[in-house]
Amino acid sequence: MFIDEVILKIEGGKGGDGCTSFHREKYVAMGGPDGGNGGHGGDIIFKANPGLKTLIDLRYKKTIKGENGLPGKGSDMTGASANHTIIEVPIGTTIKDADTNLIIADLTKANQEAIIAKGGRGGKGNAAFKTNKNKAPTTSEYGQPGESRNVICELRLLADVGLVGFPSVGKSSLISCISAAKPKIADYHFTTLTPNLGVVKADDYSYVVADLPGLIEGSSEGIGLGDKFLKHASRCKIVAHVLDFGQVDGRDVIEDYKIIRNEIKKYSEELYNKKELIVANKMDLPNSKENLERFKKEYPNLKIIEVSAATREGIKKLIFGLKEILIETQDANPYKESEFEDYVLYEFKKTKPYKIEKESDGVWIVSGKELETLLKMTKFNSDESAMRFAKKLKNLGVDEELSHLGAKEGDIVKILDQEFEYEERIF
Repeated sequence: MFIDEVILKIEGGKGGDGCTSFHREKYVAMGGPDGGNGGHGGDIIFKANPGLKTLIDLRYKKTIKGENGLPGKGSDMTGASANHTIIEVPIGTTIKDADTNLIIADLTKANQEAIIAKGGRGGKGNAAFKTNKNKAPTTSEYGQPGESRNVICELRLLADVGLVGFPSVGKSSLISCISAAKPKIADYHFTTLTPNLGVVKADDYSYVVADLPGLIEGSSEGIGLGDKFLKHASRCKIVAHVLDFGQVDGRDVIEDYKIIRNEIKKYSEELYNKKELIVANKMDLPNSKENLERFKKEYPNLKIIEVSAATREGIKKLIFGLKEILIETQDANPYKESEFEDYVLYEFKKTKPYKIEKESDGVWIVSGKELETLLKMTKFNSDESAMRFAKKLKNLGVDEELSHLGAKEGDIVKILDQEFEYEERIF
């Protein structure tokens, strides 16, 4: 099955917990803290595998979790870091954050890798908290939770030329003539249910052509099959319109071209503005020359190559004509720079790392990724750890904002499932 889109929840591995331990050895009094740090959690890494052609391996996976780091031990022993989890996907796979719709990675090269969810760092052991003022700290940290996100994996085939057109205009026959691809060919609509790729050789130059399932009017809005495959044309350098100049099904070739162009424009302006070529197919049939003349009068500036997939007339001219256009055309990039997560990340850094909302009289909810991570790593069974958490909140400005919003001593402050009593001296 050809699967080109899946939605997953991925979670990086949790870091190992830090250890609270003190050196114990005969004849060594007050040996001091020796609790080691936890190991790092494993990352979730996506890797482009040139041997894969579909995302079917991910179709039935709802959640993918990374391995957890091991906890630290006494004698300053750091826990082992977890192995990374490698998820292999086809070349041309784009990974988007499902919540922001920003692109995390676009894997367009063989064996290209991208970290999509980072594993958490290991929690610090109590040896890491030793200072001149506190030589015997009892505090240590839980491991940091791994990064968790919902992602959309979308496959867009890498091809130099995209063949588009109505069903039964001869796209599959053409690709079988110009390449070694052997698609299913029949004289009924929607024979092609999945894209076919073929490698075309023109002397010492080669390029890839994609035969995309037939478009119909309304494809950009989800009618027929076209909307599922228009995205695959977005990576192409050239859009080749295959038109039936024999008008076998009784459609008008000029109207066919107008409809396809309109559907492409509705789908994507970038795709609409790509270089295009008209492949005048079925030129061996009666009335094809007459229809060609009508078409040229309507569109005098379009480049047209006459062919017949049935008799193979004009096939060599088509192969070398596409080559000439490709040599003059730069690589296509279907995405704008502003669509990538890295590009807009600095905007998020300008905002405060938390948000405070009033739930009811005397109850405040504080939320924010950085603050919630800090909460999850704090061992509240230690007074020392709890005080450290309170100081962190103060340094982040939480106490000042609560006071500014009107919080009073004794109010309840909620962070995730934890509740704290607001005290002006602490917060």
